[in-house]
Amino acid sequence: MRILGLDIGDKTIGVAISDPLGFTAQGITTIRRRIDPLDLKDLKKICDDYKVEKIISGLPKNMNGTLGPQGEKVMEFCKKIKDELNIELEYWDERLTTVAAHRAMLEADMSRAKRKKIVDKVAATYILQGYLDRISNS
Repeated sequence: MRILGLDIGDKTIGVAISDPLGFTAQGITTIRRRIDPLDLKDLKKICDDYKVEKIISGLPKNMNGTLGPQGEKVMEFCKKIKDELNIELEYWDERLTTVAAHRAMLEADMSRAKRKKIVDKVAATYILQGYLDRISNS
């Protein structure tokens, strides 16, 4: 079963995919946001190409666990994803995933320009891998 991981932002959507057995996550692309119908079309194509059966979306929360304006925007867009694609969707607490992604890229001595291009894809990979690790340990 292929699972798609998403890091949804205002300007981009980082996208990761699981291997067919659901053990590892791999970043595949970053979608540049335009308007919702086009963003949904891009996601549908990816889901069709990989035969995705489930989507895991990062849910940005405040450090105290509450949902802020960005979390509400993500949930609103995820409702559109569910309505349009008719694929099961779950949320994953994404607190600190972007920080972890930046840290990993800094440790890899990646340039600032390159980090900026792939941070959302790497964050989506962290989100999906966290989910995969949880289900494999339960």
